[in-house]
Amino acid sequence: MDRSSHRARVLRYGDDAGARVEDQLAGEEPLEVRIGGAPLTVMMRTPGHERELALGFLFGEGIIRTADDVAAVRILPNGEHPDLENIVDIALNPSAPGVDQRWQRNFLSATSCGLCGVSTIEAIHQAAPPLPDDGLVVDPEMIYGLDARLRAEQEVFARTGGLHAAGLFTAEGEPVAVREDIGRHNAVDKVVGHALERGLMPLARHILMVSGRTSFEIVQKALQARIPVLVAVSAPSSLARDLAQASNQTLIGFLRGRSLNVYSGRQRIRH
Repeated sequence: MDRSSHRARVLRYGDDAGARVEDQLAGEEPLEVRIGGAPLTVMMRTPGHERELALGFLFGEGIIRTADDVAAVRILPNGEHPDLENIVDIALNPSAPGVDQRWQRNFLSATSCGLCGVSTIEAIHQAAPPLPDDGLVVDPEMIYGLDARLRAEQEVFARTGGLHAAGLFTAEGEPVAVREDIGRHNAVDKVVGHALERGLMPLARHILMVSGRTSFEIVQKALQARIPVLVAVSAPSSLARDLAQASNQTLIGFLRGRSLNVYSGRQRIRH
């Protein structure tokens, strides 16, 4: 059953004042991620692509680095609601960075350490160093068309108007994967999980586009996947810009029609 959206009766005011109509709401449900049966985290997400979401999340946390680090993925039903499969249990291979369960301590520390600014960027660069100058140059004309290509793949957004999207594209602008979710960071994790399972890592010749604004977390996830160009339809935060600049990553915001702002990494944009 598709739980990505749900029907709802609403009372609509406007041209048809007080009309009762049917609307579609974006689905939001918890997903519990376990490692070897041990609970890791619970995230709120839009149902769909649970396997990709869990793998992309574990990659972003440094618990896995390649698909070979994963021995098995099980999608389990909820004990209280057996019709809801909202538990993902990941079994790790001995090669996985997180196989020794240091993730239990590191995960709690990372989510509550309160690092900010320069200290945070330095800590991230220990796991994901700045990107090299690899000669990649992209055409602004191609970037102008990414928004329409992303929107064309947003099926649930078309029904609900309530989801974010992340799209992975080749350097030539061809779509690799587009994923939707109520959380923009979840949409990015789904795209990264898709690439991880298909052996596409590192994504050194790819572009990531996200709907909405660009947060520090989105830049971090793109950097860990080695994505050199990040595009958004809205603005980045100040810390997102700082991380992109320190990481030699091309960060583009306010992609609107035939206009865009380049906040860092302008050497990859053809003049």
